[in-house]
Amino acid sequence: QVRLVESGGGLVQAGGSLRLSCAASGRAFSSYTMGWFRQAPGKEREFVAAIRWSGDSTVYADSVKGRFTISRDNTKNTVYLQNNSLKPEDTAVYYCAARNDAGWYALNLQMYYDYWGQGTQVTVSS
Repeated sequence: QVRLVESGGGLVQAGGSLRLSCAASGRAFSSYTMGWFRQAPGKEREFVAAIRWSGDSTVYADSVKGRFTISRDNTKNTVYLQNNSLKPEDTAVYYCAARNDAGWYALNLQMYYDYWGQGTQVTVSS
């Protein structure tokens, strides 16, 4: 019913920036809480950021706070993750996820997200 497609990943030097996009299908996008997760080689998938349905509230993992910005454009059914001051440890596959409610709690828990994209690779070189 809902399809999420990430894009914008790539290879960038340390200190550089990328803007990831997640295009969503479905008429109810504007009611979804949206999140970004990432998984580095050999590590578990971890929470990165989330944004409330209205776009007026955001939350970030400590590891990216101050460097990453999540935003959304409900008219385009798209959520973004602006990655600035990238570090090699940011290298991972980045996944977009959606939960089909407006709940603003337990945002770091994968089980609350109903839909997932296939991921986009971000590689940060030294």
